[in-house]
Amino acid sequence: MEERLPQSVLFCCDHNAVRSPMAEGIMKKFYGTDTYVQSVGVKNDLEIDGFSIAVCAEMGVELHRHRSRSFDEMEQWGDDLSSFDLVIALSPASQRRALELTRYFHLDVEYWPILDPTGLGEGREAKLVQFRAARDQIAQRLKDRFGPPITSET
Repeated sequence: MEERLPQSVLFCCDHNAVRSPMAEGIMKKFYGTDTYVQSVGVKNDLEIDGFSIAVCAEMGVELHRHRSRSFDEMEQWGDDLSSFDLVIALSPASQRRALELTRYFHLDVEYWPILDPTGLGEGREAKLVQFRAARDQIAQRLKDRFGPPITSET
């Protein structure tokens, strides 16, 4: 379903600590700055996960400065949900919240069932394998949806 890049995309998941920041960072790397990209969580009760930072760094995506935020904080900080062209939910809870918040807007909400790697794997290496799987799932969905990356991949 490859399409032209939207002007703005919002990725969302449960805590804005693993999947949605990875998706935000990878999209920015793949498609540059022509598209405004942000991410949020249903809740903001966790900091960015160190494993997310590590597996994204492997592909040249820097996440260590990411600050988690919720839908509510996003609106408080002046990012109006209706200003996004596309919302991509990466968890069932975030899909429900996005649909609830966008019911009065003409806004596309897509659901991408991305593996939640938190709590999977025993030990550092096994956990990294799970986080890489989620990262690679996100990267493939981006390519399937928006075409080959515009910027160079590593």
